[in-house]
Amino acid sequence: MEKRKFLFIIPVIILIYIISNVVSICTYSNVYEDKECDVAIVLGAACNDTEVSEVYKQRLNHAIKLYNEGKVKKLIVTGGIGAGNTRSDADVAAEYLTENNIPLEDIFKEDKSTITQENLEYSKTIMDNNKFKTALIVSDPLHMKRSMLLSKDCDIDAFSSPTDTSAYKTLKSKIPFVARETFFYIGYKWYKLLN
Repeated sequence: MEKRKFLFIIPVIILIYIISNVVSICTYSNVYEDKECDVAIVLGAACNDTEVSEVYKQRLNHAIKLYNEGKVKKLIVTGGIGAGNTRSDADVAAEYLTENNIPLEDIFKEDKSTITQENLEYSKTIMDNNKFKTALIVSDPLHMKRSMLLSKDCDIDAFSSPTDTSAYKTLKSKIPFVARETFFYIGYKWYKLLN
């Protein structure tokens, strides 16, 4: 009887843990820190050789807004060369910014990364090399919880600036995104704990 009770309690505890993380991720998506910073780091999303994806476009549009409002003086776009591409995501993103009247001298390209953690690690190097002290992190709202944890672990003095709009608009598109974020967020926390 005790063994059966134990076998019942463990899955319940795991389910509660997962749900609490889902709630935390969803709640944090509403955190918007209206700060003036040295730079905005725009976290990458897939591109092809000629145009940014809709997801990345929304992030870049938000960065353009921050720049035009004087919240930041410089922008860092992120992303390496994706499968089947010849140009980095950062290069395509920088082109999009210049087409939208952002001066090239105010754009920095982090073009080596393939995952969010690398986006931030390599962006921190750019910040250090240019004596940037503070950064607004730009991404989709549901990506912000994990992004801010990663930023902290990269020693970036960072503030949350989720996009006003997102390509993930419907419940059908949001559920897989939340599931993916929860998986990676929990996985990263346990990786830190065990290492």
